[in-house]
Amino acid sequence: MHVVIMGCGRVGSSLAAAVERLGHSVAVVDKDAQAFRRLGTDFHGRQVVGGGFDRRVLVEAGIEEAAAFAAVSSGDNSNIISARVARETFGVEHVVARIYDAKRAEVYERLGIPTVATVPWTTDRLMRTLLPDGVASAWRDPTGKVAVVQLPMHEGWVGHTVASLEQATGARVAFVMRFGTGVLPTPKTVVQADDLVYVAALSGTISDVTSAAGQSPEEAS
Repeated sequence: MHVVIMGCGRVGSSLAAAVERLGHSVAVVDKDAQAFRRLGTDFHGRQVVGGGFDRRVLVEAGIEEAAAFAAVSSGDNSNIISARVARETFGVEHVVARIYDAKRAEVYERLGIPTVATVPWTTDRLMRTLLPDGVASAWRDPTGKVAVVQLPMHEGWVGHTVASLEQATGARVAFVMRFGTGVLPTPKTVVQADDLVYVAALSGTISDVTSAAGQSPEEAS
């Protein structure tokens, strides 16, 4: 499989090396020829100097036979324009763009371009490192508005239904891990001891959700 990467910063160079280690061919595009130094001497892919949304540059990088394209430069506008050219002009099937402004990610998603909102993703990673016992999202939508979190619960919720938990917390139970197996619950599903409950909630409400779940059902109601 051939992959084209636009942007040879720390992310782009690391991604290029990882893709090449998997045995795929890679081409990296960057306006600054000096940026290719990050690739190291072990990199054997193409290095193309130019803009990521310049069709001639993309053709030189092999976009016409590419199965995937990643736009990971430092500019949101450059990333999304390049991603759209790859998808709409050259018909690349797998396209992703890194976006720093999470508020704009929703707009780009509507254009059919999967995005990675850097700030929310990085924040969650830092949370997991700094506060291993705290609540950090297991998944967040590209806009950063909706998160899926593992919900720490008061032991009193054992024996109560998912519907009552949702009513008390205002969150939606997305799935339950029970004895190592994922379960898609119904409103009548009863919480069992040792269940790991994951809920979907608006990012700004997570503290309220976890606070309600941390109380006994009687206190939360």
